Amino acid sequence: MKFISKTIKLIPVLFLVFGLTACSDDDDNNGNGVQATTVVDVALENNLTSLAAALEATGLVSTLQGTGPFTVFAPSNDAFTAFLTEEGIDLDNLTTEQEAVVTNILLNHVIIGDNLLSTDLVAAGSGYTNTGATGPNGENLSLYFSTTNGVVINGDSEVTDADNTATNGVIHIVDDVIELPTIGTFATSNPALSILVDALIYADDEGTPTVPYVDTVFDEEGAPLTVFAPTNDAFVNVLAELNLTGFGEGQGELNAATTDAVLLAHIVSGNVQSSGLPNGTVSTIGGTDLIVDNSAFTLTDPNDRVTNIVTTLVNIQGINGVVHVVDRVILPSL
Repeated sequence: MKFISKTIKLIPVLFLVFGLTACSDDDDNNGNGVQATTVVDVALENNLTSLAAALEATGLVSTLQGTGPFTVFAPSNDAFTAFLTEEGIDLDNLTTEQEAVVTNILLNHVIIGDNLLSTDLVAAGSGYTNTGATGPNGENLSLYFSTTNGVVINGDSEVTDADNTATNGVIHIVDDVIELPTIGTFATSNPALSILVDALIYADDEGTPTVPYVDTVFDEEGAPLTVFAPTNDAFVNVLAELNLTGFGEGQGELNAATTDAVLLAHIVSGNVQSSGLPNGTVSTIGGTDLIVDNSAFTLTDPNDRVTNIVTTLVNIQGINGVVHVVDRVILPSL
């Protein structure tokens, strides 16, 4: 691409090209005679020229030279070049719409206010945090990390070079661009929600679903939805409660039509974060009325069954809606 042919490999020259001159001991960011090395400087020291060009093109250089702290998952040159090629984006000729997209993509790699080393991530094991990118209603998008097999972000992008430290944060180099997450991203990346994914696929493949579930949860431009996502244990428990063995069309199985009705009872229109949950009756897109208690964080279905919203797993924000994890499968009227 055009910008690649112009890429200058010498780091000292890059500092001049992007206006990123190093601070002298007399003009440092700390005021104590110690030279400040920002995450932008560290990116350049690691020859992340494609990332540096994107930061310059979107005006984010000064942001990442700020106080922070920042945790940056920085795509390698190959990863970022592949993304730009796939999207047909030339950093030298950005349209207004493309600049907004690239800006949000870049911010989706940045955790603002935390300096998370690989040891912090490994100690946590897995979890969610927010990035600088925004989605519906200006809410910050979420990021899921897992350390079962290396450090993997949103189930796809793996850290290949960790703990490149700066005075205002840390950079972890990753092998793939972390694209804006969807509801589907979070369902498929977290193994604790794998049975929910199975249910979505089963309803799509084996019946006549009210909505195309897989396409809907992965639709980046779809109208925002709020999903109450049951854990694997919740699905195991409801199958036992109903004396069913699993998904299927045979006797004693949860068939596709019922699976469709059950899934619809977990989806509400709009992007409703936990702070916006009403106190009273809420209707799902399937027409099931749920009684919401926004103090106890419970949902009561038409069968007087109470489902708890897991308060440590709320506001998992995607570009097409928000996920709140629940500990019990909601059932429509039986």
